[in-house]
Amino acid sequence: MPLVVYILGLAIFSLGTAELMVAGMMTTLSEAFGVTVGEVGHLISYYAFGVMLGGPVLTYAFLKFKAPYRATLLWLLGLYVVVQGLSVFVSDYNVLVAIRIVTGILCAGCLSLSLATSMALVTIENRPRAASIVIAGFMVSNVFGVPIATIIDQYWGWKMSFGLVAVLVLVCLLALVRLLPQMTGGASIKMAEEIKAFKNKAYWKACTTSCLILGASFAAFSYFVPVLMDVSGFTIQTVPFILMLYGLANIIGNMVTGRLAYRHSLAVMVVGLTVLSISLLGMALFVQYQSIAILAVILIGLSGVPMNPAMMARIVSVAHPGPMVNAVHTSVINIGLGGGSYLGGMAISSGYGLRSALWIGLILAILALLSVLPYARRGKQGWN
Repeated sequence: MPLVVYILGLAIFSLGTAELMVAGMMTTLSEAFGVTVGEVGHLISYYAFGVMLGGPVLTYAFLKFKAPYRATLLWLLGLYVVVQGLSVFVSDYNVLVAIRIVTGILCAGCLSLSLATSMALVTIENRPRAASIVIAGFMVSNVFGVPIATIIDQYWGWKMSFGLVAVLVLVCLLALVRLLPQMTGGASIKMAEEIKAFKNKAYWKACTTSCLILGASFAAFSYFVPVLMDVSGFTIQTVPFILMLYGLANIIGNMVTGRLAYRHSLAVMVVGLTVLSISLLGMALFVQYQSIAILAVILIGLSGVPMNPAMMARIVSVAHPGPMVNAVHTSVINIGLGGGSYLGGMAISSGYGLRSALWIGLILAILALLSVLPYARRGKQGWN
């Protein structure tokens, strides 16, 4: 596997850390900008909405105009460094919101091109592995990126965390300038196939379930830090290690579901959503008990985000997996990610308490489970 593929994975690790690290510095950002914890949680939503907007639009543009991979990716990463770097000097919440949306859009383009580039650099049989290395960047950002950003925030402030993300992306950019070869864009997009997929109701049902799963997961995850500190009573020094447990659970769960998803996607979703619902219910009711809180965090990590392989298997089974089909599905996932975080923040800001974000997550998880149960009751082998 070429070294440049791992550098692309490191770049995506940086972008994933930028998206989610706000969850680890809720109190600091709330005090710095004079806003509620719920409004700080919205910063995750704005980034996700940026990814949602940028994904389909930029993917279409790349394919339509056969954008050169190397030059386009380097320019997008360069812009990301500049915009992310500006966040260090911001003192107004609304300006930071705008920056989060723009960085989300740029992240969508970088992710799309990084995947395409990584697969273009290797032989056909190695393409899945190359793509998995890039995607792993996002997964590992939960394990190491968010906890490390949280620790940095505790000792040196949130600006240092934001600034170091920009520096890490810059390092990746400089390495790619040296190592990334020239490559042309892909073939023109076949809109007839894409439109056919978008007319398929089964595709939109699959997207709805994916949206609800991510919404349930991130309504809870976005507010783990204030819940664990203010309700469970964990110290600020302990919380980053609990977040690391959540990230490790993500990776383990993804490994398990990755093996089972192709043949057993329905079973994975039913079992996963059942565990997720029970975990969120238990955390909402008993988060004041530290042992139960840690167990719930681990189970949510095992059963929420790791259902992604099953989501993708379902999409492939109901629609031709073209670039726009995948881009729209990714956008819908980010609607769930951002929407769940936003709804949790709204509940907290409305005075319903920190646990209200967990109850929002539970409602979304139950809705997701209800969306797949009809397939289980009918004993369907497929999702159509």
